[in-house]
Amino acid sequence: MSCQGSNLNDNSEPKDAVPSVESMNMNEDLPDCKESINEKNIDDPFDLFSDDDTQPKRYQPIKRKLTQAVLLAEDQIVDHPNSETLEKVLPLTMEIADCKRMKLAGRVTYVHSKELLQRVNRLTRIESRADLVHSLVQAYGLLQYVDVIPPRVATEAEILGFHSSDYIEFLKDVSAVSDVEENQEDPHDFYTEAEAYGLSYDCPLQDGIFETASLISGASIVAADTLISGQADIAINWYGGWHHAKRDSASGFCYINDIVLAILKLREKFDKVLYVDIDLHHGDGVEEAFSLTSKVMTVSFHKYATGFFPGSGSVDNVGQRRGQFYTVNIPLQDGIKDAEFCSTFYRIMKVVKEKFSPEAVVLQCGADGLSEDHMASFNLTHVGLAKCVCFVLAWNLPTLLLGGGGYNFASTAKCWTFLTALAARRKLPLEIPEHENLLAYGPDYQMTTTVGNKRDCNSKQYLMNLVAKILKNLEKI
Repeated sequence: MSCQGSNLNDNSEPKDAVPSVESMNMNEDLPDCKESINEKNIDDPFDLFSDDDTQPKRYQPIKRKLTQAVLLAEDQIVDHPNSETLEKVLPLTMEIADCKRMKLAGRVTYVHSKELLQRVNRLTRIESRADLVHSLVQAYGLLQYVDVIPPRVATEAEILGFHSSDYIEFLKDVSAVSDVEENQEDPHDFYTEAEAYGLSYDCPLQDGIFETASLISGASIVAADTLISGQADIAINWYGGWHHAKRDSASGFCYINDIVLAILKLREKFDKVLYVDIDLHHGDGVEEAFSLTSKVMTVSFHKYATGFFPGSGSVDNVGQRRGQFYTVNIPLQDGIKDAEFCSTFYRIMKVVKEKFSPEAVVLQCGADGLSEDHMASFNLTHVGLAKCVCFVLAWNLPTLLLGGGGYNFASTAKCWTFLTALAARRKLPLEIPEHENLLAYGPDYQMTTTVGNKRDCNSKQYLMNLVAKILKNLEKI
């Protein structure tokens, strides 16, 4: 794999980081491991930002120190601290210990219904993924630690709060695809109009698509409502997260932008809402919706390369007019690993929170950046993504967790189940419980993600320049 260039000055070769964590178990009360590692005795540590006194704690590459750190954690992170398990565990950084600052009894709502699951299961490109995710959450017994709430269909007024009436009317009209096709006098004109609304290629016409998209959107709105009412501190809708849909068209498998609708709902109570997107793809639809306002800040960590969808998300895209500098884009190259991704995330998000002072957060947790995903771009593990989510949850702000991309369905199910456990502050056994979809997790049947070995095209210099430019922009808020 070759690494594409970027518009940032980069004078150094890509440098491999310490391998990412393959598995980690979250306890109800995570230990503070800051004192578990004596940094003075660490030889050749990985240090991404050596010239920055606010850098995250260093990662420890030495197995002896790794073993010491885990043992000092008194067996609260791994179930069985034997040599086989220890080889898979990386010492905790200061930031993962931030999970300890999450509310001990935070209330979590989880949106689900049989109809919602069945409808999402039939969506093109992610057929049966929803069933895999929900069945794993259920198999681990996590539903007893969250409030399961049913979705509702988003009203037309709610949908038109963002989308154009022309687009929605067309989407409604073509929702019964077979009937529409039979009644067309000129099929060519029909498909030309459908294509103008983005209803082709990656967003094909499907029977009942308007009803399905409306139910997904309603699920995210209901989740937001539980944050507004105080019923929940954290709300989860793994069926949502459709960040590409535009005001006038479908895009990138997304028909109605449930994220925008949920943010608009949150704005009924919360003056400033922060949107964070860790999907592999740029959250272009959400960014466009709020690029002119200073009341919603959008932050997207994504792959940025020539020819890669959606082709937007340059670091220079910072919003417009009143919204200038309230759009933050972190364009990354192929092969990034947990250490670099998390370090970059911490540096930027710490300043974002200080400058923007959000009252609520929406976090899109796309899993297509995982090393095992069919997109084959990043080297991330579900623990790396969990550290980023944990960093945000430790702010103890009303937070909405949404799904998104993820095309290795087993890896996606593991990731979102792990994040559900994190939100509910529950510990997960390494072995996946027996249930109807167990065979999907072979051959090891464990809550692990293989560490990727794709070439890391994100050199230290590139990341330092990228972070420096973003922090300079944030100073202008």
